[in-house]
Amino acid sequence: MFLKKKKKIRDPSMNTIKVKFDKELKMISVYNNGKGIPIEVHKELNVYVPEMLFGQLMTSSNYNDDEKRVTGGRNGLGAKSVNIFSTQFTVETTDTIQKKRYIQTFRNNMTQTDKPKISSYSKKEEYTMISFIPDLEKFGMIELTDDAIALLSKRVHDMAGTVKDIKVFLNDKRIQVKNFKEYVQMYLKSVNTADAGSSKTSVVHEKFGERWEICIAPSVEGQLQQVSKFHIIHICSFIHLFIHSFIHPFFLFL
Repeated sequence: MFLKKKKKIRDPSMNTIKVKFDKELKMISVYNNGKGIPIEVHKELNVYVPEMLFGQLMTSSNYNDDEKRVTGGRNGLGAKSVNIFSTQFTVETTDTIQKKRYIQTFRNNMTQTDKPKISSYSKKEEYTMISFIPDLEKFGMIELTDDAIALLSKRVHDMAGTVKDIKVFLNDKRIQVKNFKEYVQMYLKSVNTADAGSSKTSVVHEKFGERWEICIAPSVEGQLQQVSKFHIIHICSFIHLFIHSFIHPFFLFL
């Protein structure tokens, strides 16, 4: 999900993300529209760009910590890690300039690489979709458990509530959260069991520039609680504020 957050920052035309969990096939797929990946051979490495991005180590970037930037990660290292910890990993992308669709599968923890399947593509909208089967044995698992799916589903809801101007679908059903304030209200409703019957919980919501949003609401437990999101990553102790102990603050750093 973190990669999709970065994608939105770099490509504002992206407005749709779709995530699916197939428990029977043990497969997870993530789709986004917006600009796809160039379907061309890299001049220096002599491989197609999608293969370089997802299937070859030492080709990521963003390692200069002295450079000012608003995204994290290493521009490719995370995606390759998913490939390495998967028994099957497939990238599908389109390029309207080349008018091509590209599909390639990696197997057995990125040790085997299938030849890419390249076909013609005439539609105007580009997209990229990653489908992978996690190597569950490496995580001490034999299936995608309900708990694992619930945790990953929470990350999808995090995306819906913390990325602006985007539609997020989970197993073909759109998540009905349009902004950070609605996300906070949904969160409060789930954790405040005393107000489970209430449709909404009152919150104070403020924006500070383009990259900060804060919501504050009463704490049912009568003590300070805070939830922080940095690039949609959950941070338990991101910032300390001297606030009265009967409020529940949420912080979003975009």
